[in-house]
Amino acid sequence: MKPRRKKKSQVNPRAMSQSLLSWYERHRRDLPWRPPLGRTSNVDPYAVLVSEVMLQQTQVTTVIPYFLRFMKAFATIGELAAAPEQQVLRLWQGLGYYSRARNLQAAAKKIVAEFGERIPFSAQGLMSLPGIGRYTAGAVASIAFGQRAPILDGNVARVLCRLDKIRSDPREPRTRQLLWQRAEQILPRSRVGQFNSALMELGATVCTPKRPHCPACPVRRFCQAAKAGLQDAIPPPRKSRPTPLLRRWTIGVSRANRWLIERRPNTGRWAGLWQFPTIEITDDDLTPAIVTRQIGLRVRDLRQIGQIRHALTHRRYIFNVFTARARADGPCQTNRICRWIRPDELDQYPLSRPQLKIAEIIFSHGSTELAEVR
Repeated sequence: MKPRRKKKSQVNPRAMSQSLLSWYERHRRDLPWRPPLGRTSNVDPYAVLVSEVMLQQTQVTTVIPYFLRFMKAFATIGELAAAPEQQVLRLWQGLGYYSRARNLQAAAKKIVAEFGERIPFSAQGLMSLPGIGRYTAGAVASIAFGQRAPILDGNVARVLCRLDKIRSDPREPRTRQLLWQRAEQILPRSRVGQFNSALMELGATVCTPKRPHCPACPVRRFCQAAKAGLQDAIPPPRKSRPTPLLRRWTIGVSRANRWLIERRPNTGRWAGLWQFPTIEITDDDLTPAIVTRQIGLRVRDLRQIGQIRHALTHRRYIFNVFTARARADGPCQTNRICRWIRPDELDQYPLSRPQLKIAEIIFSHGSTELAEVR
């Protein structure tokens, strides 16, 4: 028996690209890293690079204010390369996935040192930079330099799955490989950057994960999922997985109206950021002796004042928040870099989102009731 011939997509790349680009010209969002409406030239490669890194795992509305502050502080790739890492992390504070900030600065340093401050124009050259994978390389190469490079993020994968009525999970390696091939096959001969941007825009604003707005879709006539009434079932939902729950004690230790903070290690979650002394919860109750053993300071008046719950993609945290007073002067003995700061100095240090909430509880407590921030 002859093997079954693979069903060919019914999408007409040329006709689809024309419909999509025409729609994009009329409906695209005016974003700060894009040229003004009505203009397609003068794309700033540096702005595209920064925005694409920020947009990894993060929505556009969240990114915009961070992008504007970041570009104001580091107007050129050279300024970013020369900046202190702590300043870069401070401007990234609250955006999450902080390895992106460190990788972006590492990429800037390599661009300055090896490329004469000129961002590589090819996807292959861009992928030689720290933290730049195939998607980001394709986005920057096509949008900033007009290179014929495909892209595949979550929005584009969803659009392609529906266009071709692909029922398998786009996160599976075989499906992912197929989608990359399709993303390359449908690229037009020109205006590749606008086409890729239009694909992402379509997935973000029309071909949404739930209840896609099919009547407003410019490529609906090419969509096999819509013709079959399967647009709500494609792609299949992500299989739920149990997320581990991690418990921590965080102690606000004060001395003469100053508070102890410590810098986290340079690797791992929230690497390089600052925090109030935080230790893993054991089966025992937190005691001054445990605090002393962990941070090297004798404390008194230890009491719990609140609790923080914080959820990430793959794990959840509960932080039980305490305050205590240091018994004597002297440096902390923790193996991390630490500082005694006034409350009004805290904004000089980059903190994770849960630590910002913890600071709010510590600096505003005074009630005997436990505070809880979610």
